[in-house]
Amino acid sequence: MCGITGIYNFDCDKKVNLLLLKKMADTISHRGPDGEGFYIKDNIGLGHRRLSIIDITTGTQPMFNNDKSIALVFNGEIYNYIELRKELIKLGHKFRTASDSEVIIKAYEEWGIHLQNKLNGMWAFALWDENKQQLFLSRDRIGEKPLFYAIYENTLVFGSELKALFCYGIPHIIKPELIEIYLFLTNIPAPYTFFKDIYKLRPGHYIIASKRGAKEEKYWDLPEIDESNMISNKFKIYEKFSDLFADAVKIRMRSDVPFGAFLSGGLDSSSIVALMSKYSNHPIETFTIGYPEKEYDESALAGEVASKFGTNHHQSIVQQSSIIEFLDKCVRSFDEPFGDSSAIPTYLVSKYAAEKVKMVLTGDGGDELLSGYRSYLGLKLGSYNLLYLGRIQNQLLRTIFFVLRNSRGNMKYKVDKFSDIITTTSLQFEERMIKKMSYTPYQTIKMLTNNIKGVISIEEYFCDLVSKIPYKNDFYKLMYLDFKYNLPDDFLVKVDRMSMTNSLETRAPFLDYRLIEFMVTVDKNVKLQGLERKSILRKTIGRQLPKNLLKARKQGFGIPLREWFKDENVMREIVLKNVKSICDSTVIDKIVYDNFTGIHDNGNFIWELMMLNSFV
Repeated sequence: MCGITGIYNFDCDKKVNLLLLKKMADTISHRGPDGEGFYIKDNIGLGHRRLSIIDITTGTQPMFNNDKSIALVFNGEIYNYIELRKELIKLGHKFRTASDSEVIIKAYEEWGIHLQNKLNGMWAFALWDENKQQLFLSRDRIGEKPLFYAIYENTLVFGSELKALFCYGIPHIIKPELIEIYLFLTNIPAPYTFFKDIYKLRPGHYIIASKRGAKEEKYWDLPEIDESNMISNKFKIYEKFSDLFADAVKIRMRSDVPFGAFLSGGLDSSSIVALMSKYSNHPIETFTIGYPEKEYDESALAGEVASKFGTNHHQSIVQQSSIIEFLDKCVRSFDEPFGDSSAIPTYLVSKYAAEKVKMVLTGDGGDELLSGYRSYLGLKLGSYNLLYLGRIQNQLLRTIFFVLRNSRGNMKYKVDKFSDIITTTSLQFEERMIKKMSYTPYQTIKMLTNNIKGVISIEEYFCDLVSKIPYKNDFYKLMYLDFKYNLPDDFLVKVDRMSMTNSLETRAPFLDYRLIEFMVTVDKNVKLQGLERKSILRKTIGRQLPKNLLKARKQGFGIPLREWFKDENVMREIVLKNVKSICDSTVIDKIVYDNFTGIHDNGNFIWELMMLNSFV
């Protein structure tokens, strides 16, 4: 796990400046505190910062082939590098190291750019081919590892984080037209960034750059499916899922340094710990954070799992701290607006784990793989008799709102959530998804962004997105959106930045591409049996878990921001001057007031505005 950066001048006579390249690499030193390395040859320069996980002694980068005509800088891990190494040796290749980096080089020599389809892992790499005089940039299928790039003054500049590009001298020109999309999604979706002329290489894509220019291409997508003939044999599904999942965990435990696991107390991370304990000769190090606010705390369930599987369990309770301290850390880590407030607990558990280990396995991707979100449940409910639902809906809502119209606090928050479920059940797919996207009501965001010139509406963006989905059924459309957009643009960004800020590597078994390609073809009624979420996991690995966990309600990786923003000391720290100059200040004041008085739960949205305020 590392950080990479580089400069490629399309003008072959323009030399790369080593001092500038080193400064760019220094900006991402937290991603690789164990070492650095550089390669410069005329108009190409590659920089690397290393976090040593595999082949600590001989895995230094940049790495070269035998005649040094190929140079590689690589961020990530190739989990099947042992199997690929054996295959390549049989094909006549000889290895000097035991690293997965050398496997990439040899695989390129053997298969060219098609090596991407042979790799099982997470990666962003840059490979310079001296003989072809071309630069090859690649990002993993799902988007676990980031890669940013810009073409500026006839030069291609790239790096693992935006700060490396800014160090080169790429201007910070913001794009306010993306603010509405950000406020709905909590992130700036690929290929965009919040800055003009700077882009994210999309997951499953690569770039070939030469003196003729640079071109981005796609090498992977979710498989085509026959929605009328999905896999529905439960026994065969359980068997294949169990085999693939077990192997995904096993190969992600390959490491030359101490490692452990995040253990939230949920079904996904607990299942991973169960399998890790089976394959390890020593107790697994597990890490949990909890809260004094019981509504947010799953630490007791995590403790049950740790006890059952005999882990060395580490638990920390998060007390209310300085919002500004968290804000500053997030701003420095993300380099652009990122409003998912679960970044805060992810930062805290990463910091805690990094004190003991250098790598952890996580449950990320479980909800996408297993259709575990409430949205899937809503789609299934919506497929029932909508006419009957429509008859009861209005009367039910009128009764609830009449009884609880003046309520405050927890009861009001629960009523709001119930209302959202009921009122969106009968909507069309696009409208339903837009209504459910944001932390605050649809109309509130529209009022906030009403005066932004040239703003791209969420309808314009999202409807274009949906029109490109190759699947027809709403359930499978949502699955596609989760894998291709929500996961790489939100959750994986959060985990990468917060873990790497603390020089900690994370690995996600649920994101093994073999699992994904299989589960995409499984019938929705097997994934969601009745109203039971994550049925496949429950009926396989889940049988080994404590019964209390299986019966517990689903809980996100949240933080009690709504309560923190009711504290007068915290409220004094909230300054939204910059964002008020762009968005409607009256609406912002009402959002803050309604949260403070308990009228609405706006804690997460206030955080989103605070992040935006730091960049406008």
